[in-house]
Amino acid sequence: MTDAADRAPVSKRPPPVLYRWVVLVVISLAMFGNYYVYDAVSPIADLLKAQLGFSDSQIGLLNAIYSVPNVVMVLLGGIVVDRIGVKRATFVFGVLCLVGAGVTAATGTLAVMATGRLIFGIGAESLIVAVTTALAKWFKGKELSFAFGVNLTIARLGSFAALNSPTWAKPAFEHWQAPLVIATAMGVFCVVGAVVYWVLENRAEARYALGHAAPVDRVAWSDLFKFGTSFWYVVLLCVTFYSAIFPFQTFAVKFFIEAHGATREYGGFLSSLLTAFAMVCTPLFGYLVDRVARRALFMMLGSLLLVPVYLLMAYTDVPLLVPMAMMGVAFSLIPAVMWPAVAYLVDERRLGTAYGVMTMIQNIGLAGFNFLIGWANDVAGASAANPGGYALGMWIFSGLGFVGFLFAWLLRRQETGPHAHGLETIRVG
Repeated sequence: MTDAADRAPVSKRPPPVLYRWVVLVVISLAMFGNYYVYDAVSPIADLLKAQLGFSDSQIGLLNAIYSVPNVVMVLLGGIVVDRIGVKRATFVFGVLCLVGAGVTAATGTLAVMATGRLIFGIGAESLIVAVTTALAKWFKGKELSFAFGVNLTIARLGSFAALNSPTWAKPAFEHWQAPLVIATAMGVFCVVGAVVYWVLENRAEARYALGHAAPVDRVAWSDLFKFGTSFWYVVLLCVTFYSAIFPFQTFAVKFFIEAHGATREYGGFLSSLLTAFAMVCTPLFGYLVDRVARRALFMMLGSLLLVPVYLLMAYTDVPLLVPMAMMGVAFSLIPAVMWPAVAYLVDERRLGTAYGVMTMIQNIGLAGFNFLIGWANDVAGASAANPGGYALGMWIFSGLGFVGFLFAWLLRRQETGPHAHGLETIRVG
């Protein structure tokens, strides 16, 4: 007769460190393709105006409509992640990214291009939710902030490549369509990364003990209203911060060309400088925060950096490298702290839903401010003949930086009080 001890399941060991980091790199490839496709519009903004007759409002529409479905879809995406698991969700959303990129490149008709960006947006933000949830699953209690920083560095390589494509793919920029075809090719990484991650997670489930909660049987919508005050301060900081960054990048190359006389290649380089700083500094900030805590304080400092940069570009002759470097530091610091912080504020079973709520509200801001800045540029007559027309948009961006600082300050006040979750005190390693 078999002894009861022999029938007991053998406890599994955690995945090896190297395995976790291989998983991180693989799933980050999906983000690389995602980020490339998103930033493919900015370098061709002036071509869309010159060759297709698009206004700034219509150019803003192409990025704004990306965010519109995510006001609802990204929340559903977070719930889908919780229900079907990261590996399946990542694959589904990766396929949507690739399809959307292809439709966008198919024709110069605004309605078709906007439809492509709509499809891409449905997949892209939900893909980010899935990948962020995966990082929390594999790295919570370990090097989470550092891992998230590495993930963003790989993802932002996609942005860096897209924004510098006028240099390394210069012949393609004779016509608006060729750069979007290149973007579609890059979108293949969204699917390839998801497929390889699926294989790696299946293998890990069979061999190792993974640190994730059991699948959620039912999502209670009332749970969406039970997240604490600190979580909502992080969400409000998220929406103001990203609304000051990404709508600016929509028009950045066009702004540098028309308001500062830059070439398309140098304009793309300046815009990518923001990404380059983030690629290098985000993992470093993540490593630092894991060890010293003070997460809300770091978010305050990052928000404060954004306040002057837009006015420096609008009203001074300070070399553009200076404000773009300042923005790059902020773009490195806040995401390195903000997204991992959610894992300390929300129960792990609802983490996908929490990231979905956060990204949903972020997309309300991105949609609204892409529309608003495009409208402001048109109303103020922003152009090469009237570079001062860009000032209205720059004031809007600067105001967002100040509001973000206010929310970060409120978060720090909450996290240094009796209802703190450890954002200012929890250290790893």
